[in-house]
Amino acid sequence: MHHRFTALLLSFSLAACSSLSSKPKDESYKLENFAPDSPYEQSFEVSPTAACEAGRRALLSQGYLIDDSKAESVRARKYFQPDRGTQVQLTFSLFCLSEEQGSAVYANVRQVREELKAGSASTGLSVTGIGSLSLPFGGNNESLVKVGEETVTDAEFYGRFFALMQSFIR
Repeated sequence: MHHRFTALLLSFSLAACSSLSSKPKDESYKLENFAPDSPYEQSFEVSPTAACEAGRRALLSQGYLIDDSKAESVRARKYFQPDRGTQVQLTFSLFCLSEEQGSAVYANVRQVREELKAGSASTGLSVTGIGSLSLPFGGNNESLVKVGEETVTDAEFYGRFFALMQSFIR
């Protein structure tokens, strides 16, 4: 009887473990199609240095902060606050490479979303001979917590950027 109970308990444990490990896998990579008509790329009939300068000016004209700017690459960011409890940051990366008739410019924008989360705070008091006491601290301790990050894939967004960039090419 004892062996049967142990065997039954063991089989339930194994079943529970296998059901826990069978959670769905993230297969976002299956959405990647590697199409030759990429929204992230645009050709320009100027040198890579001139193209990246136009990109830098286009970003500055829209309120982006330039974090890093080299002859053939630019990194910039801009913050948005759609509501009191949400902050969105766009990080723009631009790379300008030489091509036969000018340059190929590659743009990539990463969007990070943060939300305000509240956590209660408490303070501890220790008195010799009596022990310790934990008291709630007045107010909430709110902080921004990252809730998502993704690459912007909207072809119209990149199209608008490249059109603006073209206006800065001299």
